[in-house]
Amino acid sequence: MRFAVDAHAIGRHLTGNEVYIRSLLRGFADLDQESDFVTYLSVMQAEASMPARFSVRRVAANPFLRLGCDLAQQLRRDRPDLIHVQYTAPLACPVPVVVTVHDVSFLERPDYFQLTRAAQLRWSVKRTVQRAARILTVSEFSRSAIARAYGLDEGNIVVVPNAAAEGFVPVNRAAAANKVHGAFGLTAPFIFSVGDLQPRKNHIGMIAAFRDLIREIPNLPHTLVIAGKETWFSPRVHEAARQSGVADRIRFLGYVSDDDLLQLYNACELFCFPSYYEGFGLPVVEAMACGRAVVCSNTSAVPEVADGAALLFDPYQPREIARAMADIIRNPELRTRQERLSLQRATHFSWRQSARKTLDVYYEVAERTQARAKSVQAVTLLR
Repeated sequence: MRFAVDAHAIGRHLTGNEVYIRSLLRGFADLDQESDFVTYLSVMQAEASMPARFSVRRVAANPFLRLGCDLAQQLRRDRPDLIHVQYTAPLACPVPVVVTVHDVSFLERPDYFQLTRAAQLRWSVKRTVQRAARILTVSEFSRSAIARAYGLDEGNIVVVPNAAAEGFVPVNRAAAANKVHGAFGLTAPFIFSVGDLQPRKNHIGMIAAFRDLIREIPNLPHTLVIAGKETWFSPRVHEAARQSGVADRIRFLGYVSDDDLLQLYNACELFCFPSYYEGFGLPVVEAMACGRAVVCSNTSAVPEVADGAALLFDPYQPREIARAMADIIRNPELRTRQERLSLQRATHFSWRQSARKTLDVYYEVAERTQARAKSVQAVTLLR
């Protein structure tokens, strides 16, 4: 078999989408030694992260060029049995498509997006889903949302969960704190959160909760540390921090590497994930894999992922967020219990298992397509 993968996200700091495809490719390399894999990259420095035996092709970073002509031309030359994409397939795609749709927030909450981006996703994802040979997603929540949005049978959508990368593990907290201090000038204790500065991540609500927390416990020594890429929405988040009255205790780190992320998870006192809407919520599992106590939203897929191993709150109520933070900070026994539950919950997710399940889908699609081609050929010969 020959499988093609649109891996343009790798090396472009596209957060969850990048982690997803990079982790699957590593799993494929371990699990399938017989098939050929062709990967399409937009950043050639990313080639170093590709498994050695995988073929690498260059496609444009510009989505209009990549989806309009580059990928289709490459596919005609490479002639794979299928291509795996995230959200959007190329126009005039000459091979079967396996698509991963992480969520349909652009349909259910278009107010989280710029107008042009929401419109583009509505058109391109619908088109891709309608022609896809198989649809993958990352949670039961997203499976139901996709089926509802496109009028599909849930049984035709395969759930393949995300997982924390193998490198996210507990490390010595004092050593992690020293590295974090050296890299960012941060001193413990701090509350940590991860997410690009976009509306659905609810940084503004978390900042309001942190303000309430400091007002309730004035002698609290903690800072709030936020790692995440700047976006079009960033000015509003930074303005909320400036107006909070506790701006001197809020740090924005921007995009951070996985190595730095590991140290930040391990050095923090607790991890807060206040997102309004997630198809999965990968930072929750990463924090849990590092043994951190987690407080997170009770909306969308987040409770499904946390599954009793985190303290949940209503993300629309800053005082509830503040109360969850305070419970972990004030109660060492509760914090220790939550850290133990986190480690247990993280073991339920594995990129190796997810890669195996994805490969099963690849083989199902490829074998079905080959059988159909043989049937057509046989009928042609009989004529």
